[in-house]
Amino acid sequence: MKTVAVFVGFCLVLVFVWERVDVVRIGYEIEQLKRDKTALERQRDELRVKVSALSASDRIAKLATEKLGMSLPQQGQIIVVQSRPSDVHPSGVVPVGLKVARNYVPSGRL
Repeated sequence: MKTVAVFVGFCLVLVFVWERVDVVRIGYEIEQLKRDKTALERQRDELRVKVSALSASDRIAKLATEKLGMSLPQQGQIIVVQSRPSDVHPSGVVPVGLKVARNYVPSGRL
């Protein structure tokens, strides 16, 4: 009977120690996940700033004119295409005008 009590006591001590070790391990995992979260939030913020900088209309216009040789369309190069108002669209979308710019490319240059 004494050996059974000692064995049960020993098992309880092992369970207690195992629980404490598990709590400490989980605590370390939580701290690592918090650090990872902070790093990812910082990276997200940096990427948002980068997207804002790269998608600025002034920057895009400058690149289009300087690097790609584009220019604003001249008078007469824009054709407005209207859809007929009698067209019925099943999705309930109201048709709008579409502007199309003609691109006159000199021969031999694409």
